[in-house]
Amino acid sequence: VFIAQSRASGSHRDVEDEELTRIFVMIPKTYTEEDLREKFKMYGDIEYCSIIKNKTTGESKGLGYVRYLKPSQAALAIEECDRSYRAILAEPKNKSSESFEHDYYCNTMRPELRGNTLPFCMQPEFCGFEKAETRIQEPVSKRLSVVSRLPFIQEQLFALFDLVPGLEYCDVQRDPHTNSGYAVIQYSTVASAIYAKYKLHGFEYPPGNRLTVIFLEDGNDSSE
Repeated sequence: VFIAQSRASGSHRDVEDEELTRIFVMIPKTYTEEDLREKFKMYGDIEYCSIIKNKTTGESKGLGYVRYLKPSQAALAIEECDRSYRAILAEPKNKSSESFEHDYYCNTMRPELRGNTLPFCMQPEFCGFEKAETRIQEPVSKRLSVVSRLPFIQEQLFALFDLVPGLEYCDVQRDPHTNSGYAVIQYSTVASAIYAKYKLHGFEYPPGNRLTVIFLEDGNDSSE
C-alpha cells in the first residue's frame, strides 16, 4: 500500500504500476459488471471491471477484477472496502501460465478438506491437493509461522490467510531492530493449516515480496 501511494503523483505508469492497479475480489454470484463498478467507483477512477465466469455454463464464479487508473486508488480500495470482498492485489497477467483465481479456486475440492462449517459453501471451492502432495514429511500442526522481508499490516495479512477456511487468529509481530515482518497464524484444523502452507508458502504479497510459511509446534499430537 505504501509503495502504491508513493507513486500516486504523476500520470506515468511503468510495468510495476501496472501490477499495482488491479485488485482481485470475491463478490456475490448475482453481481453484474455494473454492480461491481458501482461498489468500487468510490475509491477512484476505474479502467475496467470483469467478472470471472464458468466457461461452460457462463455462470459467475463469484470472483472479479477491478482495474484502477492509479495504484493509490487500488490501495485505497483494498484498505477501505468491506472485508466480505476479501480484496487483494491481483497477480500480473503475464506472471504465470495459470491465472491467479485458479491458483486459489478450482471447480472441485476433495471431500476431506470440505468440512462441515466451510464458510465458502456458496462460494467457489478451493483447489484440492494431489494425493502425492498430501504426504507431508515434516511435522505438521494447526499453527503457522509467516516471515517476510517487509513488515506486515495486520488487517491485510488476516484477509489473505482468511481466504482459507478455519482461521482462528493472526498475530502480527514486529522486530524493533529490523524492518522484517513476522506473524503467527492458527487454524481450527490441521487440514486448513496444511492447505494454507501449501498455497501461500512462496506467494508474493505484495508483488516482489515472497512469504515464507512453516509449521509451528502447537503442543498437539500431529499424527491425527
